[in-house]
Amino acid sequence: MSMLTRLAGVGLAAVLSVTTAGMTTPASAAPVPGQRVFLTLGGDYPTEQNRAGVFSVIWTSGDTEDLAGPTHFTVDLPPGVTTSGAIFDSAPHDYTFTQTVSPDGRRVEAVLLGNRRAGREEFMEIPVTALGTGPVTGAITATVANANDPYPTAHIRTYALGPYGGLQPPTIGGGRPEISTVDTTTGPGAGGTPVTITGTWLVDAMVLIDGVPAPGTCTPTTCTVTTPGGSGSAAITVVGPGGVSDPAPVTFDYTGAPPSLPAPVLSGSTPGGPVAGGTEIVITGQHLASGTVAFDGTRAPHFSCGPQLCTATAPAADHPGPVDITVATAGGTSAPVTYTYTS
Repeated sequence: MSMLTRLAGVGLAAVLSVTTAGMTTPASAAPVPGQRVFLTLGGDYPTEQNRAGVFSVIWTSGDTEDLAGPTHFTVDLPPGVTTSGAIFDSAPHDYTFTQTVSPDGRRVEAVLLGNRRAGREEFMEIPVTALGTGPVTGAITATVANANDPYPTAHIRTYALGPYGGLQPPTIGGGRPEISTVDTTTGPGAGGTPVTITGTWLVDAMVLIDGVPAPGTCTPTTCTVTTPGGSGSAAITVVGPGGVSDPAPVTFDYTGAPPSLPAPVLSGSTPGGPVAGGTEIVITGQHLASGTVAFDGTRAPHFSCGPQLCTATAPAADHPGPVDITVATAGGTSAPVTYTYTS
């Protein structure tokens, strides 16, 4: 598989058909109470007359809390339909987005790292081409999974191609993954150890080692991954459209030091806002991915960080004046930049 990240500006146009916080949705796609993330599809699909198309995989964080942790997507195309990969550009770039595309161009697997606000709707576009001539048939299937979603419903959406096709009702995300065995349980802190996990309901899933995605692939009964860097004894879980597994019966034990990560460096931020808080700010810098934003040591109520940019909501303050903003990552805590509360 080849790894690529493509960020390009896209327009939502008229492809949306989901809702949260006032957005319109068909009843079949409505989230159940407490659901954190749900999925739909929309856009222009390839036809016999127009063999090129662009459709969108659209998802919404639907709970009252921010959606945290890795969010995993898969998109499978029918025989004869291919893609070069997804286009994802949610502004501002307070996230990390990576994807792999299968050699035959029929499968995209993507991971989005970043805290997503409740009610926020985002999408990735999938440009596709139908090869050959004649009718375009088969089904496009997309899945979503996040370990913090306690309700694995509307995690699988299917669009049937052809003149009598269309978007199918959302389905329950299959069975909850279960881990039976882990073939390798120790490796260097730098990562890079091949690990094979067996179990059930592993298809379209991602493996988390101490909460960090492990790159690789999963079939219904096997996941073959490579460990990320880490330290100590790390729990292994599998997250799929049907939910999150219990931790594996064994941990993965890292030996030696984890990879050395650069400390975050801040270059600037939104200058200030009222003491009541609630100001949405932007923080720029380097090495910020997956960071935590704090105001004078108080964690921001909402934040999300990509490699060079964080967004955050300022908490309330007791009085006007300057405070320090810092970003903490696995590489350390940044030197501060100043944010000034006004009366």
